[in-house]
Amino acid sequence: MRRSAIPSAGQPSPPTPPRSSARRASPLSLVLLGLGVFLLVLAPLLAWYVEPRAKRTPIDINSTTVMTGTGSYFDQETTATKEGEKLTVTRRVLGDVAKSEEDDVAVWNVSQTIDNPKTLKLDDPRRSFQWKKERWVTDRKTNRPVHCCDESPGAFAGEGYLKFPFDMEERGYTWWDSTLGDTVPLRFEGRKKVAGYEGMHYKGSVKKQVKVGIRQVPAVLVDDSASGQMNAEEWYSNEEIHIIADERTGRIIYASIAPKLALRPPGGDEDKVTLLQSDKIEFTEKTSREQVELARDDSDRLKLVGETLPVAGAAVGGLLAAAGAVLVVRGRRGRGLEGHPDGENAPRSAM
Repeated sequence: MRRSAIPSAGQPSPPTPPRSSARRASPLSLVLLGLGVFLLVLAPLLAWYVEPRAKRTPIDINSTTVMTGTGSYFDQETTATKEGEKLTVTRRVLGDVAKSEEDDVAVWNVSQTIDNPKTLKLDDPRRSFQWKKERWVTDRKTNRPVHCCDESPGAFAGEGYLKFPFDMEERGYTWWDSTLGDTVPLRFEGRKKVAGYEGMHYKGSVKKQVKVGIRQVPAVLVDDSASGQMNAEEWYSNEEIHIIADERTGRIIYASIAPKLALRPPGGDEDKVTLLQSDKIEFTEKTSREQVELARDDSDRLKLVGETLPVAGAAVGGLLAAAGAVLVVRGRRGRGLEGHPDGENAPRSAM
């Protein structure tokens, strides 16, 4: 027969097997620790990886900016220069998305018209006082010109065009002047607000007149003694250029120019006909407000990704990770007491 496992009288009971002393942390502590570590990893990732890749010139741009001012222009119908007239410069920019994605550059088709009161009513660029089309190609990261993709003009250069580089500095920049067909040095003039929004103010000029092309006109316009047609020389200057750009995005939020375009006979050194002249043509209030809002939105997004979220993520992540680690350690210590000789599982003395 099998003996009973029940101890006989007077014999001490065998010790109760101790509970498992496995040190397991609570689910809450693990969640806090994991979330904290995740945020600590995410913070530098946003600042060093995501934000630099967000600083890219847009390729799907479709914008219109308008500048207005008062000045003089040559009226071909009356063959006389009209004074004190309203002048309007309209620039339309449309991004070539397909070509931009293919070559990883920003390809912008630019159409610029200059209108006097007569041509403005026609709402047709072909009937404008002056119409120019260009195709600008730039590196999306540096904003530097890229010579490809049927760019026009081929001499396109400089650091600033419709926008400047990201994270502008308090130094001089070179700005592309389409009429000049060359760059103009700009000097930093401090900070200035536009519609309550602060930007970087730059100033430059083309004080000395520069020959920029030829135009076939009736010879009598530039030479009283000549007849027929003549290839007159076009001479250009720009007395004062003001540009205010957003520091973080490089977007231009205000611009003004003071251009002069005149005709001279071949080899002449005096202006005979003033084609266009104004002391100031500047962004309209509507255009400035629109540019400010776009700059503010883009700047806020870049700041959120590059500064706010990384700093907040690092701070919150550090606190959560620390809290989780403390709870894990406490939980392990508490679990460890279950197997302690003086604890709950300590052997009881025989009675």
